Amino acid sequence: MAEKNNITFEEAMEQLEHIVERLEEGDVPLEESIDLFQQGMALSKVCHTKLQNIEKKMDTIMKDNGEAAPFIIQEEEK
Repeated sequence: MAEKNNITFEEAMEQLEHIVERLEEGDVPLEESIDLFQQGMALSKVCHTKLQNIEKKMDTIMKDNGEAAPFIIQEEEK
């Protein structure tokens, strides 16, 4: 499930939401609950990694001449 390198953020979130729903039902056997929890943790790590990668990309924007430049948010003066 989460070991797929090509899983999208949205797919990982959808699978994670399904796992959470199953665990919240409360009628899942203990062994299955542990497996679901482990799958959920792996999916959470996938989502976290993908978000970190996107954050790094968002920190850099392209200038008109094609060079990368850090993205700096300038606060408005009051």
